[in-house]
Amino acid sequence: MTDPLHTELLDLAQEAARKAGALLRDGRPADLSVAATKSSPIDVVTEMDIAAEKLITGLIADRRPDDGFLGEEGSASEGRSGVRWVIDPLDGTVNYLYGLPAWAVSIAAEQDGETVVGVVAVPMRGETYHAVRGAGARATGAWEGERVLACRPAAPLDQALVSTGFNYVTEVRAHQAEVARRLVPLVRDIRRGGSAAIDLCDVAAGRLDGYYERGLHPWDLAAGDLIAREAGALTSGRPSQRPSRELAIAATPAVFEPLQRLLEDFGAWHD
Repeated sequence: MTDPLHTELLDLAQEAARKAGALLRDGRPADLSVAATKSSPIDVVTEMDIAAEKLITGLIADRRPDDGFLGEEGSASEGRSGVRWVIDPLDGTVNYLYGLPAWAVSIAAEQDGETVVGVVAVPMRGETYHAVRGAGARATGAWEGERVLACRPAAPLDQALVSTGFNYVTEVRAHQAEVARRLVPLVRDIRRGGSAAIDLCDVAAGRLDGYYERGLHPWDLAAGDLIAREAGALTSGRPSQRPSRELAIAATPAVFEPLQRLLEDFGAWHD
């Protein structure tokens, strides 16, 4: 039986993700431009990232004023309730800037430091993914009702479709490209979608066999990592470590260990 608090957090995360997704989808200006940059001139923030985060944090704070926040666009507070919201209001900002459909709203709720709820809304697909710790992962979309998510059946690494992403710092990107060059002959193929949250949900939904990336932040990972795990995927970083900025991996049980071993051998976690 789901904890009533977790049900409350899930309902609130779904409402916030739905409203932020609608704002981003319907409110995107035709002349959308870069509002700021972060790690490099190509790591961008738009006015819509900022507006979506304000919508999400405002809605949640109104309902649960004692909760804390960690948001990509600067929201940060400890709170007093033991619950913290980890928010990426627009994951896949460069895709969004260029009018590409692979962008998402990612909202996770942590209780006493552990992620207990994750919601990822993908408005241009008409899909929303969600999970509650210990209760499985589900999705709603163009199909009728709600469907339970499960990662793909066992397949060897050489038949695995694997996704990754690239950092916005030139030196890091060059090393990541070299890791991908060494990996691509050993798998079915490699994809680069541009949204960590969507890639993690695609592992959960059986659309990918694996995903890895270096340089992710907590807001990139929190919701999608829970959704992938609750769908039966394994997630980790380097051996015996949790997903982190060094390395994050999510894959089917058959693909996870050989993929992690190769990434460790290739030094995917450093320059």
